[in-house]
Amino acid sequence: MATPVFRFAPSPNGELHLGHALSALTNLRMAANCGGRLLLRIEDIDLTRCTPEFEAGIFRDLAWLGIGWEEPVRRQSEHFGDYEAALERLRREELVYPAFLSRGEIRKAIVEHEATGRSWPRDPDGAPRYPGTDKSLTLAERRRLIDAGAPFAWRLDTAAAMARLNGRLTWREWGDETMSGSSEIAASPLDWGDVVIARREIPTSYHLSVVVDDALQGVSHVVRGRDLYFATSMQRLLQEILGLPAPTYFHHRLVLGPDGRKLSKSLRDTGLAALREAGATAEDIRRQLGF
Repeated sequence: MATPVFRFAPSPNGELHLGHALSALTNLRMAANCGGRLLLRIEDIDLTRCTPEFEAGIFRDLAWLGIGWEEPVRRQSEHFGDYEAALERLRREELVYPAFLSRGEIRKAIVEHEATGRSWPRDPDGAPRYPGTDKSLTLAERRRLIDAGAPFAWRLDTAAAMARLNGRLTWREWGDETMSGSSEIAASPLDWGDVVIARREIPTSYHLSVVVDDALQGVSHVVRGRDLYFATSMQRLLQEILGLPAPTYFHHRLVLGPDGRKLSKSLRDTGLAALREAGATAEDIRRQLGF
């Protein structure tokens, strides 16, 4: 049997907080319990917000917590060619389209729709789904807009992608950290509408890069927070249409802030660096998180 492969994949766009510590420690414990490997991946496709300083902070915080990882570390910004290849395949199969609507145009479409008394469909995160009206543009119209420098994003034609699949789309979810049993979860990518797969200036997005990375790195066990539970539906769809293997998933509990919401990197009082500077030890953090 192949050695299980886990990964912790933070973005260096802020300091790690208690929620990240919980995820990293959960990955570490689950990997250790089954003799698995733990990889560290730096998800830095957002070149404007991700910085070397925040990346250095990730390494520092994880080492402080006593978490080790295999080298080399994969940085997404160094592998845009891998994502471009996957995007090109989706383009060849006509499963993505250039979406030109601006945020203002999207808001206008929503206002006009809701003025009729009907609610606008929203994705599992609560964001309005993309109207998709520019799917009807001809190839010549698309080329004219692109050649004219019109801003656009490549969006997945989710309905078309689902139509390519035969049968029910599911994923395997561990019931708990012990991995003593799993269940089959029905995936519902249509709930997301036509998500962004890549942008004009960056040939990828979170959904595309994460499935490509997991496949290339041989990740077999994806352990992450419950806030990404519903995103698994879209990622399973991409895995299927790109012919990529499907990991088994476990979506662990979240660390919530005083307002009852999941932690944000903007909440500095929960940042690991700030807690360390205030005198907390790694053992304090582990104990607080139940390790």
